[in-house]
Amino acid sequence: MQHSRRRFLNYLAASPALAQQAAPPVAATPADALNVLDFEAAARKALPPAHYGYLAGGVDDDVTLRANRLGFERLQIRSRRLMDVSKVDMGVELFGRTWDTPIILAPAGSLNAFHADGEIAVARAAAKRKTLQILSTVTTCPVEEVNKARGEPVWFQLYAPPDWEKTKKLVVRAEAAGCPVLALTVDRPGPRNSETEYRFKKLDSRNCLSCHPTGRFYDRKPMFAGMDMVNQKHTNPGMNWQFVQRLRDITKMKFILKGIEAAEDASLAVKAGVDGLIVSNHGGRDSDAGRGSIDALPEVVAAVGGRIPVLMDGGIRRGTDIYKALALGARAICIGRPYLWGLSAFGQPGVERVIEILTQELDLILRAAGTPRIAAINSGSIVRR
Repeated sequence: MQHSRRRFLNYLAASPALAQQAAPPVAATPADALNVLDFEAAARKALPPAHYGYLAGGVDDDVTLRANRLGFERLQIRSRRLMDVSKVDMGVELFGRTWDTPIILAPAGSLNAFHADGEIAVARAAAKRKTLQILSTVTTCPVEEVNKARGEPVWFQLYAPPDWEKTKKLVVRAEAAGCPVLALTVDRPGPRNSETEYRFKKLDSRNCLSCHPTGRFYDRKPMFAGMDMVNQKHTNPGMNWQFVQRLRDITKMKFILKGIEAAEDASLAVKAGVDGLIVSNHGGRDSDAGRGSIDALPEVVAAVGGRIPVLMDGGIRRGTDIYKALALGARAICIGRPYLWGLSAFGQPGVERVIEILTQELDLILRAAGTPRIAAINSGSIVRR
């Protein structure tokens, strides 16, 4: 009996029909994608190996990268019945403005590495889908041009160089451009060990020095124009709470911290007068601590106690993931890799389609769970498996 079963399983494994099902065709257009994960294969096909490796990898063994996804699998949604779900309201309020959905495009650097239109394509997609966008300090297009493409100012993510005057120049420029919110990244204190990226680089036959000459990284980043960045870094390992307060005092922008994962730090942030937090582990690209953002979210929300909004990023791939994060207390969520896959494969239409898919999936689960309004989701909407 056991021998027959083994033979049958071997037959199934060798079946051409099943092989076809296991490896569906790569999406040729944005409309071909059934979910956002379909864009990953299309992005891998479109990108040079080194660029795909930079996008795909975490650090060390990619344990934290996987933890960001696995955390969602431990949560289950409790569905209510006989609730009127004929109309759905996905609106969320952030700093006095209401957005149509809780989906935010997270900051990501060097987008021209993924598509020639880079941040401009993302800004236009965000404008068309009425979606909030956060721009990275290491953007390949200046904030003023991104704002013009977006039709209104975006939020600005800050990597603070060790030199205070350079940090101050970045903040002043973002505020002068009209950016309403400054998001200081605090989860990149120093170098990282990006093994997956390095392995993909070995598969790339191009001469990378033609685009990335040694020592020229910051010269090609428009937000550092006019600054002497020779032998400089864009992250500051010396940041502390006094630095946060000092930064808070020089800007009228709303000021949030991106990268908080512990209750103690959340409490200190509130004490320091921070306006909001983003629970994040840098998409698994900072350290291989092994804890997913969704697992860190509850303690941060509890420590804040509703005094300031808490957002989160890391591992969001489905509308159900968004729902679970909202149930654990996130006001909104940020996506990174999904829209970058769409950008890499198809430019602006790819980003639009990613936003569209996640919005549709969130609409479906809001109806299926019997919570037609974002405000109706609470901790009782989920259980831990």
